[in-house]
Amino acid sequence: MDPTEPTSPEPVEAALAVVRSYTDSTVPDVSRADRARSREVGDFAVPTGREEEWRFTPLDKVRELFEPSEGPGSVGVTVRTDDPAVTVVDHEPSGAVARPGDRVAVVAQASAGVRRTVRVASEAVVAEPVHVDLVGTGGRGSVDLVVDVGAFSKVTVVVDHTGDAQFAGTVGIRVGDSANVTVVSLQSWDRTATHVGQHDAVLGRDSTFRHIAVSLGGDLVRLDVNVEYTGPGASSECFGVYFADAGQHLEHRLFVDHSAPACRSNVVYKGALQGQDAHTVWIGDVLIRKEAEGIDTYELNRNLVLTEGARADSVPNLEIETGQIEGAGHASATGRFDDEQLFYLQARGVRPLVARRLVVRGFFAEILQQIGIDDVEERLLGVVEQRLSDAALADEPMSTSTATTPLSATEETTA
Repeated sequence: MDPTEPTSPEPVEAALAVVRSYTDSTVPDVSRADRARSREVGDFAVPTGREEEWRFTPLDKVRELFEPSEGPGSVGVTVRTDDPAVTVVDHEPSGAVARPGDRVAVVAQASAGVRRTVRVASEAVVAEPVHVDLVGTGGRGSVDLVVDVGAFSKVTVVVDHTGDAQFAGTVGIRVGDSANVTVVSLQSWDRTATHVGQHDAVLGRDSTFRHIAVSLGGDLVRLDVNVEYTGPGASSECFGVYFADAGQHLEHRLFVDHSAPACRSNVVYKGALQGQDAHTVWIGDVLIRKEAEGIDTYELNRNLVLTEGARADSVPNLEIETGQIEGAGHASATGRFDDEQLFYLQARGVRPLVARRLVVRGFFAEILQQIGIDDVEERLLGVVEQRLSDAALADEPMSTSTATTPLSATEETTA
């Protein structure tokens, strides 16, 4: 073939068709920083499932949340605290902290049935946790919650979601300069509930922020957590625990936006899955902007698949615009039971089902202990234990070519 001859259009069109079919199926973003943030519903199109941020979510379960709702909603909000440094007020839409990053968040904020601010005075040390109880009574509901913490203050806020609802909500956290704030978000819904939420934390200079997400209930939970730095010296830690049962979809997305120098972030999420069509999704995005010199960041995701038929998706992303950093890294792994741990326990007479429970309990304990509230930790570990008991894992273990068989202590000694 003469290379100077013009190429036939048919092969070119065929190649372009292949490219279009791929790009139409999933539309990636060039940079996490370029994704839209707006308070106007019209700025977000109704998702089709081809968008990067929606490709894992079963849209048929959340489609109603794409359009504004009418009425007061079906989620009640109660704030429990006896500390005089904490005040609770309602706020107008303009008082929201969270800047919606998707269609559900902007609709929820625009039509929230409850808009409530928990305000902590400057230089206050709140000894006991502030409890925010969100209780669903069936139907659809949306809440815009603000946690506003003054400079040099310290507080722990527990946001507990229970009951049944088709829920969409936003939580905005203002962390004042040199403040120390912990927010614990418990997704403890009934099995039929739906929850799509966005949490935004804005960190002041030299502040310390911890966010702990625990998702055990609900039919579908999708939670976006965003951390933004407004001054140097701030530190954030984001922890998460999730346990998906048969048919359950639990999705967690994080975005840590390093836009100030000499800051730190650490992300650790752990999940377990069991049962047919159990599905978990973890997306971890970290952006280090060119002005964020001297920062240190790391993100880690671990998933433990307990039975056949379960699926875990894990996507860590790290975007760096400057080389003047202390450190940056990420890691992700999905696997089955640690055969060495099972071997060790079973070799000492521990029955297989009990051994699996101990392994899973230890797997989650590292994160749950970060909560620092004994009754909450015990309650959540109790849910995990119940899940393992109900699943009867001994009758349906994950098949593996390296599976261990129970050994007695004598057999281990002579092997």
